[in-house]
Amino acid sequence: MKPIHYFNVYLLLQVVSLSSVVSLEPVTTGIAVVTAVAASTLVATHKFLTCKFYECCNEGWVKSNFTGMKETLIRKLHGQHLVIDVTIKSLKAHLKSRQPEKAMVLSFHGWTGGGKNFVSRIIADHLFVKGMESEFVHLFVATLHFPHESKIETYKDQLREWIKGNVTLCAKSMFIFDEIDKMPHGLIDTIKPYLDYYQEINGVDYRRTIFIFLG
Repeated sequence: MKPIHYFNVYLLLQVVSLSSVVSLEPVTTGIAVVTAVAASTLVATHKFLTCKFYECCNEGWVKSNFTGMKETLIRKLHGQHLVIDVTIKSLKAHLKSRQPEKAMVLSFHGWTGGGKNFVSRIIADHLFVKGMESEFVHLFVATLHFPHESKIETYKDQLREWIKGNVTLCAKSMFIFDEIDKMPHGLIDTIKPYLDYYQEINGVDYRRTIFIFLG
């Protein structure tokens, strides 16, 4: 699992009370305004430069290339036209909505080698510039990340914190759960609240998030 990265900008701000502002001389007030504008510009410039070289949760890094996604799925996934049409239609409706009612949930089930993992990779490649390597795409494999039934309570806590922390960083995060049928019994219940019709849970909005289940 990729670590959560935090980018923080610390600014030294001079707090001035309202009564002090009233008594300020025009020149002093002008300097204060210029300083505030300069600080704002500095923050904007820092963010622009950061997102130019490092992945950020914006349109420069999080895209919606549905045309390329459909063409790749048709070319690579043979005999699955219904799956392709439903997948593209569902993702397009969700991502183009300004205010989705709930998180996007896609579930792919079938035999080993049937293309489930391939589909999720194609989706990631066409929604994120860095594809599966994106800091906003998170893959969980049941037998790798949740191997012990006896540690289910620990897994629940870790999963809650991981989902909350990463959605806080990027509302358009994508979580892929592979081997969903092999997850410890009851662990999937931890995810259910994030998939329901809630505007927010503990101050975090999960409605723009994508969850993909493979089994």
